[in-house]
Amino acid sequence: MNKLFTTIKNIFAIDDLRTRILNTLGFIAIFRLGSYVVLPGIDPSQLKSNAQGIFGVLDTLLGGAFSNASIFALGIMPYISASIVLQLLTIAVPYFQKMQKEGESGRKKINQITRVLTIAITLAQSIGFIATINSEAIVANNTFFTISSMIILTAGTMFCMWLGEKITDKGIGNGISMLIMIGIASRLPGALIAEAISKQLNGALIFIFELIVLYFIVMAVVMLTQAIRRIPIQYAKQLGGGSSVAGQRQFIPLKVNAAGVMPIIFAQSLMFIPALVGSMWRDVNEDVGGFLTTLSDPYSFVHNLLFAFLILVFTYFYTAISVNPNQIADDLKRSGGFVPGIKPGLATSEFIDDVLSKITLPGAIFLAIIAILPTFAFQLGVSREFSSFFGGTSLIIMVGVVLDTMNQIESYLLMKHYDGMMKSGKLKGRTQNIAIAS
Repeated sequence: MNKLFTTIKNIFAIDDLRTRILNTLGFIAIFRLGSYVVLPGIDPSQLKSNAQGIFGVLDTLLGGAFSNASIFALGIMPYISASIVLQLLTIAVPYFQKMQKEGESGRKKINQITRVLTIAITLAQSIGFIATINSEAIVANNTFFTISSMIILTAGTMFCMWLGEKITDKGIGNGISMLIMIGIASRLPGALIAEAISKQLNGALIFIFELIVLYFIVMAVVMLTQAIRRIPIQYAKQLGGGSSVAGQRQFIPLKVNAAGVMPIIFAQSLMFIPALVGSMWRDVNEDVGGFLTTLSDPYSFVHNLLFAFLILVFTYFYTAISVNPNQIADDLKRSGGFVPGIKPGLATSEFIDDVLSKITLPGAIFLAIIAILPTFAFQLGVSREFSSFFGGTSLIIMVGVVLDTMNQIESYLLMKHYDGMMKSGKLKGRTQNIAIAS
């Protein structure tokens, strides 16, 4: 406990770090307040939660803003969708590939296009969101309400995007990820209290057992997030000042889950499609429409089977586009480095690709299991709200953002010659002899 208080004291003793933390808390407070500001023209007392099924997952990511029909109802999600689209375009379209290689000017152009695409996506999604609002809750003229709500929701999303950028620049951690994490974490206390009340005294042991299981799941996600496969790198001896300098021994860290949470986000984006198609097909063919609707139910067996398969596919896909063995091998060759026992160039590229393929499979399987764990938790008696924290996108995002924020705070502490946040274990600030080739 003394170590904890000492660390907190050291954190706030660093002026720059203290300012960044306070800025972050201020921006987060603004974001959370906006989640409770209801759209003009809506009677809050008449609102009924339509955040069921796949929309419930979206509402969890937005911290309840979706079901509250707030001005931040769409949150930062349209910006994420636009970023994913631009990321795919930089791989498939030569024009965007060239733009990406232009350095800082190219990144500014891509960011500008992302913002414009975000506006377009938000306007499109706002129409669908307005359609989900209970008609009894709308007290304004429908035409005026629709147009004004589209404008307000778009402005709300752009403001959330601005908040995220400000957190990145003036605060601590990645701003966009931080806003998503805060939205998810805001639901945890309520879900925890509701679960404890529902179990009552007779189910106290069951509730304690659930917390123990949740603890081990969190530890498993931390292991998945931090796990790396180190490939040893040897640098040739160099002559300096007439004397021979021994080559350095370093490592290339290949993450077991190099794709992060992106495969789950990709897969969830596709799982929205059956619900939309099913609603249109019900009038044409009730059986087909019913099957597609069942396919969109996050607690059905067919949905989870398809969801897990898509995660496996997208994990390999995103790993392939985010880690380039050829570029790593070229960078090593230019810097005079080599993998012991492997020839530089093509052989090194093939070796890295083979290692990456082998470690991606268990990582992808583990990620798929984590993604569908909430369904199993719900089937075993955990409440719908609390079960969403037993895995899936929510837990992986929370763990990833917390670890990234801890890494940044750790770096500040070590830079000012304070002890780090942890005596054991390895954050990036404590990891040494790591060479990251990109």
